Amino acid sequence: MFPIVRLIKDMLIARKQPPLPLTGTHVSHHICWPWDLDMWLELNNGRAMTLYDLGRSMTAQRVGLIKVITGQRWGLTMAGSTVRFRRRIRGFEKFEMRSRAVCWDEKFIYLEQSMWKRNGECASHVLYRAAVTNKEGIVPPEQVLAHMKMPDARSPDMPDWIAAWCRADATRPWPPMQDALD
Repeated sequence: MFPIVRLIKDMLIARKQPPLPLTGTHVSHHICWPWDLDMWLELNNGRAMTLYDLGRSMTAQRVGLIKVITGQRWGLTMAGSTVRFRRRIRGFEKFEMRSRAVCWDEKFIYLEQSMWKRNGECASHVLYRAAVTNKEGIVPPEQVLAHMKMPDARSPDMPDWIAAWCRADATRPWPPMQDALD
């Protein structure tokens, strides 16, 4: 189940925080509750992705994107992701989440998020390709920025590791698993 109470709490907290620049980092703090656990008593990977949703929502609110999206009746969707899990987060453990937009191109916004244990170890990291959408499809980031009253904003250079991921992802077959039907 989606953690709606957490979402409301976090959005109220984000509302009181100062605005962020487009590529600013939003930092939030969380606890791994019993309902977040898998059968090995650690943060379930699906729940981790749901918690990352919360961090992205707060980041979008603080940069002014939520106001524009709701005003235009647009949506925000994830068009791809890659994740690394490196350290366990166990029940009742506190952790920090960092969320930010890294860059954008003609169609997508590239976001990264990470979870950090109290001892300073990175537990996980995720890269997303996000798109703002309307009834016709993808709204170009340039148009979104114009509605955010930032028409002159330019994307930072795309890091090599994100560009490599984009190139690799473009080689994946779509629709997938067609060979499994043979």
